[in-house]
Amino acid sequence: MIPYSTQSISEDDIAAVVAVLRSPFLTQGPAVPAFEEAFAESHSVAHAVAVSNATAGLHIACLALGLGAGDWLWTVPNSFVASANCALYCGARVDFIDIDPVTRNIDLTQLAERLDRAERAGRLPKIVVPVDFAGLPVGIGILRRLADRYGFAILEDASHAVGALRDGIPVGSEGADIAVFSFHAVKTITTGEGGMCVTQNRDLAARMQLLRTHGITRDPGAMQTPPEGPWSYEQVGLGYNYRLTDVAAALGRSQLARLPEMAAARERHARRYDRMFAGTGLTCPPRYAGMTSAHHLYVVELPEDTDRASVFAAMRSAGIGVNVHYYPIHCQPYYRSLGFDWGQFPASEAYYRRCVSIPLFPALREDEQDFVVDTLMASLLRTSSVAAATI
Repeated sequence: MIPYSTQSISEDDIAAVVAVLRSPFLTQGPAVPAFEEAFAESHSVAHAVAVSNATAGLHIACLALGLGAGDWLWTVPNSFVASANCALYCGARVDFIDIDPVTRNIDLTQLAERLDRAERAGRLPKIVVPVDFAGLPVGIGILRRLADRYGFAILEDASHAVGALRDGIPVGSEGADIAVFSFHAVKTITTGEGGMCVTQNRDLAARMQLLRTHGITRDPGAMQTPPEGPWSYEQVGLGYNYRLTDVAAALGRSQLARLPEMAAARERHARRYDRMFAGTGLTCPPRYAGMTSAHHLYVVELPEDTDRASVFAAMRSAGIGVNVHYYPIHCQPYYRSLGFDWGQFPASEAYYRRCVSIPLFPALREDEQDFVVDTLMASLLRTSSVAAATI
């Protein structure tokens, strides 16, 4: 089986984990702050807060930004459900902005129009969550101008975007109030499960650090009563157990050191796919000047007359682990129970019906790529009117 994505683990990664296993600290030790410091430096941010997973990161980021009952959070349907669920965890309400059919990210023109209407109706969002889908950064400059005009916070879901750049500047370093990254096993770098919240704002970082550890502090300056001794701690708010372990942090820091080489491999594979699919009738991931995608996913859109289920089955039968990213959030049964339904966000729905994620990961070989492309084109010829292409 050629998976659509998989982790890349080196001997240095293994050695880093073994070193922690042989140390006194498997959790709440020095590896987590060391990883946070390295990530903050590599992403040009003042503060990085490691968490158990990106969903936890989105949750505490919403809380740190003050989201609560009666507030609105807007995001896109084309994402994993966590991008919307984080609002519901806080007792807030969710709405969606459709995607741009080319970028597959939030439609900024539609967002501006909706904000204008929402302002007149007194229903502006408190937070907007743009998603860097497949690793392509959103247009943060336009978003920032809209945020400043309408008074909402930007919580960038950068789960796909570790290593992505805007004009050579790392995603997460500017524009967003908080950005959240994922280190799931199939992401650009991995800790197995894990995530990172980054911000330039010291107060937001302090709130998230408190929220990830039960709302507990050991800082005498933050306690309400003088500490009785070095064992003292106080719960000063309601928080959660969203900590990252030292074992995971050691793996993450080692992976981070390898990010340039792994990002270069993803870019090389993506460009080769671009060349191989040119002129075939498939829609490939877009490219924009000044935007460097992390290429977490390589998603093709099939021609409209294609029987995707048959293509998907043929690829899986051939041992190619294709996938679909994503079933629109607003069409999930739970969200339909909240009043959403098919037909509300047509660009996301049209994209979903045609999209297929094909294998892309650093260790992918050229002969494997050739097999993926040949198998896909052969299955398309059997299920649609796509003309034969010379690969």
